[in-house]
Amino acid sequence: MPGETTNSATERREQAVEGERGALVAVLVMVILGVAGIFAVS
Repeated sequence: MPGETTNSATERREQAVEGERGALVAVLVMVILGVAGIFAVS
């Protein structure tokens, strides 16, 4: 039983980490596009 509980908790943590990574990547992409747009306009 403890093994199953640990596995489910670990899976939940991994999903949360993946979500955070996705959010960080999205923010970085938006920042890069914004900077590129500023240089393109100027």
